[in-house]
Formats: sequence, C-alpha cells, structure tokens
Amino acid sequence: MTPEQREAILDNAKYLRRVRPIDPGEINAYVEGRPHPAAVRQVLREAAPDLGLIERPDGTFEPVHEDPVEGVAGTVERFPDRYARRLEDLLVERYGPDWHAGDAGAELREAISDLKEGYFRGADITYDETAALGYAIYHLPDYYAAVQYVLDDLVERRLLPRHLRVVDVGAGVGGPALGIADYLPEDALLDYHAVEPSPAADVLSALLDETGRNVHPTIRRERAGDVDPPDCDLLVFGNVLSELDDPVSVVRRYAETLAGDGSLLLLAPADLATSTGLREIERELAGGPSGPTVYSPTVRLWPGHEPRDRCWSFDVRPDLAVPGFQRRLDEAGAGDGEFVNVNVQFSYALLRPDGARRIEFVPDAGRFAKMAGTERHVTERIDLAAVKLSHDLAEGRDGSNPLFLVGDGSQRVDHYAVLTRETGLNDDLRTAAYGDLLLVESALALWNDDEEAYNLVVDDETVVDRVGPR
Repeated sequence: MTPEQREAILDNAKYLRRVRPIDPGEINAYVEGRPHPAAVRQVLREAAPDLGLIERPDGTFEPVHEDPVEGVAGTVERFPDRYARRLEDLLVERYGPDWHAGDAGAELREAISDLKEGYFRGADITYDETAALGYAIYHLPDYYAAVQYVLDDLVERRLLPRHLRVVDVGAGVGGPALGIADYLPEDALLDYHAVEPSPAADVLSALLDETGRNVHPTIRRERAGDVDPPDCDLLVFGNVLSELDDPVSVVRRYAETLAGDGSLLLLAPADLATSTGLREIERELAGGPSGPTVYSPTVRLWPGHEPRDRCWSFDVRPDLAVPGFQRRLDEAGAGDGEFVNVNVQFSYALLRPDGARRIEFVPDAGRFAKMAGTERHVTERIDLAAVKLSHDLAEGRDGSNPLFLVGDGSQRVDHYAVLTRETGLNDDLRTAAYGDLLLVESALALWNDDEEAYNLVVDDETVVDRVGPR
C-alpha cells in the first residue's frame, strides 16, 4: 500500500467517524487503486488509538464513547484460561511437553525460589528467559487480579476513561497489563505502552496477543531512563519500585506526561520491606504544595498534615482458583504448595495531579481529634475520623481481639483500632472494606509500649459508622 493510499484511507475515516460506522469495504471504493478491504481494515486498526476508534465485532469501526468506565468488576475468581494456555505454550516451546518435570521443572522451581529469596533480601533481580517464565508461573495470576481491584477505586468516582492511554513501567511478564485489558468493557479502547528491557518482554508480547481487538500494545525494550514516555491517562509502576536505583526521580519524570485528570498507580507486594518502601515513595511524591494528591487508600483527611508513621498497609482479597500450570509444577516437585501462589495481597497507592481524593471528607476540628495529637489524649475517650488501612491483623491468633491499622493522614506513629467488645453500634469497624472512612465516637486511646504505637480501644461504649466515598 502506498503512502498516498494510506493517507486517503485516514482522511475518509476522519470524515466518516462523524457520520456513521466506518466500513473498510466502503472506504476502499474512495481510494485510488481500490485496496483490498482487509488492507484498509489493517490501516484503521493501526491508526485506531490516534483516531479514537474501536473495532466492532462485525469488522466496522466507530468512535469510542466519551463516557468513563462504569461498574466495578467484583471478585476476580481465576486467571483466564486463554492466558494460561498461552503461557503453557511458551513453556512447551522452551522445555518440551514435560516442562514441569525432570530437569526442566527443577530449573523452573529453582528460578522461582531464587526470585523469592532475592525479593526477601532486597537483592537486585536479573531476569533471563528461565527467570521470566518462572516469574510468570508464580506471579501472573495474583498481579492480574490485584490491579483490577485497584481500578475499582477509580471507577467508583467515574475517573477511568473509556479511551485509556496507559504507560506501564517495568511491565514484566504482564500481570497488570492483562488485568487492565480484561477490566475494561468491550467498547473501550486501550492504548497500552510497556517499558520492559528484560526477557520478560517476550512473555509479555506473547500474552498480549491473546487480548481483545481494541487493545493496542507497544513494547519498548529499553531501560526506563532511556525512554521518552508518551502522554498517558494511567501511569503504572507495578512491582518494580524496589528495583529502581532512584524510584522517586524516575516516577516524577514519567509523571510529567500524565494527563491533568490522570492517575498514577504504585503497586507492590504486601511484605514489610516493599510495602513500607512504597509508602515512603508515595510520601516523597505527594510532599509539598506542587506534588500530586493521594487519591487512595491512605487519604490525608486533615489539610496541611502529612503522615509519618511506618504504615505497613496492604489489601487482602479472596484467593484465586489454583491455575493448572502452578499445580503441575508444584506436584512434580515436593507437592507441598511452595510453588502455588493464589493469595491476592498487595500494597498500592493511587495519586492524581488534579487534587481528587476517593474520600472527599474534611473532619470538623471542633468534633474530631487529630491522630497527630493522640499523645495528649492517652487514657481518654476521643472521637476520630479514620481510614481503615488493614484487614484483621489478629485473624488466626487464638484469643486475640480483632485489630486494624487506621490512619487520618496526620499520624506520626501507627494507630491500631482494637475491637474488644463488638456491638451493633461498632461492628462497622470489622465489616468495613479496606480504604473505607470510619467515624469513631468514644474510643479509648492507649499507648502500646510493645508495638510503640497507639491502640484505640473500641468497646461497648464506642460507636463506629462507615461512611461511603463522597
């Protein structure tokens, strides 16, 4: 196809998009040489992100709707079969049909163990082909699910565009990429740009081939510092912050391309080092008058205050069904579950340059005590506004009272709400979701020497009300 024919196709598409669905079989009649409709369709597919077009099941094209994405996804129950099959195809291509057994299986199990040990020690991780495939086996499912739960925070307030431009830095083997692609409705348009220099990009590329017709991926196989990022609506740093030498400066440089109403997503594993490390980066980025606002989950309720606690905060969602590829690899070894990973536990931060917060609530200083001043209220009963920042941390400990990390954005040390006596007036503490706003009346403030933290005792004198996002 000549450049002139291509230009003619695009000119006709720009006109017709304002009139009716664009039919490649109609456009070819207006182009000199009458290129085949399949060739016209390919030109339209390549130009769809720039033209804002989605391809319909009947092969025609139409403008993507301007309304934002609506309706949260609900529970993610399993990793999709089409991606699981493609991953196993890659494993068979690399190791043969018995990839999970013998020397091949042992090599993959060793690669996964090395990755887990490296993360635990905070060591630099090197991804060769085997490590990339091992990482995919172990982490694709949980990261696929985690990113969808995070996107729910934005969709709650209609802040996720239906024409979504994503830049995914350190995209890895594609857990977040696939999760984002499947989260969007069929009539959405995803212009996805990955930055991934390691062999993980080969796995990512193969899996992205299984996504829908309106997912348009571009993979940059370069280091983050060498890429000139495109403009985007959603900037993702998924499970990569701990591997960057200077994560704050890298994030800031990429964030310069973020739309004024866009979102920055930081995502990390739930372990202590990476989770608290994410909070430190979040606070550096949000610090000062020109920084972005924390949208969720650690909303700063009190204007002019910033938290200084440790804040080991992570969300926990229902386990996934065990993928067949994890089960086969595990059973070919000791079969003790070491290589099965279906727990969905993750730390995240969403930040926005437009000042939006998931919880648009400012406490009344005449009614609520700031956590920054809890020291003055030890052994007293106080009223607080707090964000729930953990699930029950005492779950599974016999005889222990339910325990929840909470914060209001002013706290200098950790605060834990301890449910010593549940009633119908305070059970919102237990039943509220991670990231929800709680209004607490008459909690007893105590200092915990062992944890070097404050306990807010919730008993039969305490009232707790969950307040939805405002």
